[in-house]
Amino acid sequence: MPVTFNGNELLQLIHELVSIPSPTGYTDRIIDHIGAKLDELGIAYEKSRKRGLIATLPGKNDAAQRLVSAHVDTLGAMVKEIKGSGRLRLALIGGSQWAHLEGEYCQVFTSSGSTYTGTILMHQTAVHVYRDSAKAERNQDNMEVRLDAKVSSPEDVRRLGIQVGDFVAFDPRPEILPNGYIKSRHLDDKAGAGVLLYLLQEIQENGLQLPYTTHFLFSNYEEAGHGGSSNVPAEVVEYLAVDMGAIGDGQSGDEFSVSICAMDSSGPYDYQLRRHLEKIAQEKEIAYKLDVFPYYASDASAALRAGHDVVHGLIGPGIDASHAFERTHVDGVINTAKLAYHYLFSPMSN
Repeated sequence: MPVTFNGNELLQLIHELVSIPSPTGYTDRIIDHIGAKLDELGIAYEKSRKRGLIATLPGKNDAAQRLVSAHVDTLGAMVKEIKGSGRLRLALIGGSQWAHLEGEYCQVFTSSGSTYTGTILMHQTAVHVYRDSAKAERNQDNMEVRLDAKVSSPEDVRRLGIQVGDFVAFDPRPEILPNGYIKSRHLDDKAGAGVLLYLLQEIQENGLQLPYTTHFLFSNYEEAGHGGSSNVPAEVVEYLAVDMGAIGDGQSGDEFSVSICAMDSSGPYDYQLRRHLEKIAQEKEIAYKLDVFPYYASDASAALRAGHDVVHGLIGPGIDASHAFERTHVDGVINTAKLAYHYLFSPMSN
């Protein structure tokens, strides 16, 4: 097959995606961005009622279909309260930890369309003022946003148009290093979304036809638990989520391989599909690791919980420091793209 796997293009595409703020619930901009790319490629797509995006490539077999997904929503926050000082108290969206956010730059998006910058700080940050600065608990009560605006009261803040319910995005700080690493917030799951976009581009530009009609779902509520639970056509037999592989003590994965998930907190993934993915990786000499993720769920598992009768699987590049300052390597991204690509052109798993 004529497709090549250009690591630089993959990393640049991921860098482009992580640079677009998209906390769960505030994803229209990135969905529109992906839609514009698909328009350029001439790929048909539609938007779901909950504002996700589904692109479809017709295959030789239209009776049995596949769906692959990646999510474009990320961790983030929402303004919970405007404090008397003019600073903002936040409610977290998704599984962020306050300790991972201290000192981070952020953006606040108002309903009128304005954007303000700020810094997430502990209230007792000033060591020359607060004796408990080092020991105070990092929690919702102690953490706040210091706006980069001349405000000292709730009235000052409201005059800017900022109100309770406004979305807050964390600065991703993406960087591609000469040795092949990419580090950034939100590689979960914009690395996976980048892989799917890249494959759509390669398949379309090389005039290839898939063996089965395949839907590419860019979901936008995964961090809230229901991203990929809807918009699964009745003809779909196999559902493959492309998401991150979590790295840490007791895990098998690394930043240079594609992780194939055997089980997560939702339970085992389909055994036949997992073995099918392993066989493809072995035959195509793709570096892979099998893993079990104890505190994890995916778009594919959400679809099963919603009652869809499908075979489900999960793969993704190994990503270090999940939900914090994440990092992966071009090798892991390429191996994920290769496995997903060869899977798309393979027979059904059973």
